[in-house]
Amino acid sequence: MGIGGCVIVFALGAILAFAVDWHLAGVNLHLVGVILMIAGLLGLVAYVRVFRRRRLGTDVVEERRYVD
Repeated sequence: MGIGGCVIVFALGAILAFAVDWHLAGVNLHLVGVILMIAGLLGLVAYVRVFRRRRLGTDVVEERRYVD
């Protein structure tokens, strides 16, 4: 899941946690919203850590020697 997916999961969780006022039998939608928000944040943090690690490992040092 990329950055967009994490943001969508977080936004869906925020909608369920703060904007929904109807009730579903046997399901606490506010708790589901909070869980989705946490999952979105954890996914975003994990993605950023992996992306940073990839970016740090791609430094290329090039040495050119000219012979006359």
